[in-house]
Amino acid sequence: MTETVLGVIGGSGVYDIDGLEDANWVTQESPWGAPSDAILTGRLAGVKMAFLPRHGRGHTHSPTTVPYRANIDALKRLGVTDVISVSACGSFREEMAPGDFVIVDQFIDRTFAREKSFFGSGCVAHVSVAHPTCPRLGEACLTAGKAAGITMHDGGTYLAMEGPQFSTLAESKMYREVWGADVIGMTNMPEAKLAREAELCYASVAMITDYDSWHPDHGEVDVTQIIATLMGNADKARNLVAGLPDLLGTERDPCPHGCDRALEFAVLTQPDNRDAQLVAKLDAVAGRVL
Repeated sequence: MTETVLGVIGGSGVYDIDGLEDANWVTQESPWGAPSDAILTGRLAGVKMAFLPRHGRGHTHSPTTVPYRANIDALKRLGVTDVISVSACGSFREEMAPGDFVIVDQFIDRTFAREKSFFGSGCVAHVSVAHPTCPRLGEACLTAGKAAGITMHDGGTYLAMEGPQFSTLAESKMYREVWGADVIGMTNMPEAKLAREAELCYASVAMITDYDSWHPDHGEVDVTQIIATLMGNADKARNLVAGLPDLLGTERDPCPHGCDRALEFAVLTQPDNRDAQLVAKLDAVAGRVL
């Protein structure tokens, strides 16, 4: 068994975690650049925790400029074993209403301006993201959310768009009616892929703020309404996180779904042909297998 270290990546409106003991903002360096912000560390109900505001305090990073590789690498260097992502999303489903939360279990990645892997020329690796989130961790988030009185939906497909603009009406209808997506956001990709490469269990909690632009009774996305819903969702997110330590415990067994062994057979470049500089940058992410 290993010690549980819970990492929380907070999306829009979620810039801290209530109730942390021995709370301390630490600056964690990474060979992949600077993370979005300092990382708030401490213990919550006895469980070690590291909280990272995805956009930075004050919301200084756009979805495209979030340093996703540095964020995941920094959390890994702090010993994080399990990552909970909370992020604001639009909904394509009438029953998934603003204020509800969705436990995402699939993604459609439409981002195009971001670095999506720690690996590359000189050290090639291919991990499976057929099931990109950890069912064990998602179940814990579902249980904690219900206990906090949040309307939760178990399972959903997240359409990751580049942004920063919201969807056109035609796009919104296509994502909903043709592609079958359930929610839309701008930040969970490549975050989920990078977490898998770093052998971290990853769960995505979509906090619904609006109905995107497809809904005939709601019209186009209204940022002022989104912000109002966002503030309420942030409080709900903190309540959900507060319930996780009791569910996850201070110690954990190996992930039953293999998230923490994702690189077992993924690295294809032979040792003699690996780029030494790239391998050095991978010391935290892939040190177990390299």
